[in-house]
Amino acid sequence: MSRAAMPPTSLTILHVVYHFGVGGLENGVVNLINRLPRERFRHHIVSLTDYTDFSRRIERDDVQIHALHKRPGHDWRMYVQLHRLFRRLRPDIVHSRNLAAMEAQLPAWLAGVPCRIHGEHGRDVLDVDGTNRKYILQRRLLRPFIHHFIPLSRDLERYLDTRIGVQPARLTRIINGVDIGRFHPDGAQARARLPAGFAAADSILIGTVGRLAAIKDQHSLVRAFVRLQRLAPEISSRLRLVLIGEGGERARLEQALEASGLLAQAWLAGSRDDVAELLPALDLFVLPSLAEGISNTLMEAMACGLPVIATDVGGNAELVLDGETGALVPRADPEALAQALKPYVQDAAMRERHGRAARRRAETEFSLERMVERYRAVYEQQCPGNS
Repeated sequence: MSRAAMPPTSLTILHVVYHFGVGGLENGVVNLINRLPRERFRHHIVSLTDYTDFSRRIERDDVQIHALHKRPGHDWRMYVQLHRLFRRLRPDIVHSRNLAAMEAQLPAWLAGVPCRIHGEHGRDVLDVDGTNRKYILQRRLLRPFIHHFIPLSRDLERYLDTRIGVQPARLTRIINGVDIGRFHPDGAQARARLPAGFAAADSILIGTVGRLAAIKDQHSLVRAFVRLQRLAPEISSRLRLVLIGEGGERARLEQALEASGLLAQAWLAGSRDDVAELLPALDLFVLPSLAEGISNTLMEAMACGLPVIATDVGGNAELVLDGETGALVPRADPEALAQALKPYVQDAAMRERHGRAARRRAETEFSLERMVERYRAVYEQQCPGNS
């Protein structure tokens, strides 16, 4: 058999993350592992810290997760662990994601991993605008050890190009994809999943999904919800707020709602594994983050036929067509957010129109299959000897 006729060998990929828990980054890793051809790609996940039950979403039974239990600060023991792991598993590709996992690229280089890829998925709360000098220096120092970079948004692509000095030929922007079969409009069924007595048939539900963390800025959404009561007094009693997610800001959010007398009109749902079933219960989706890469939950909301209001940060403007599928507002500006919410809560026809447009955009632009094929192309181009 000629070499041209021989079947390609499999590629082993080690996906390195800081923590494998619930989140958009981790969801993207799971989608990629589940959909890349089994006969062509083998996978390991390396979590520098630990992992959660979210790992059960991996459908393949041949994926190992390695938790290194990194200690806070600079844990030099971790570099030794990574080097030994890379030497033992002999991966074709090490694919790290975000700055916290980028340091794995040095031991990958020392271990002779032939293809080293790094993805930038979003920003840290300490670097919402990409100007943190320490982070810039860290990325510049590690840049020579990386063959290729995958930013998820144009904003991150420009950052890597202009601030980190990555040559354009070493950059491939890959937008996330959404499973439009799993995330779809289903309002009547979804409302049945809400807590008993929380919402009536004519209630207008405003919601968000995300970790209850400072970077996600649910506090601005709560303040906007309070302000909306005065901007639209004729329907204030019908308004409901849904916060799906868990995190360290929960107590402060509850206190703010209680102080405003609106805790009864809010549901802090906690961490859920049925987000796809809950999202269609909403009338409006809001993403109030201080920084984003490309938001999975934003695309999922659009796939569920929801109009979306998002802060104009990161890749949000690549997803939301202002005035067509939703609206863009400045970050950390509750008044602007409340003003953007007002016409939507007052006009059901507008919500319906923009929701339909959002669903169409998800179907045509955010295909999960397109995302997987683009990653496959990068992996195979970076490891031509295995194709």
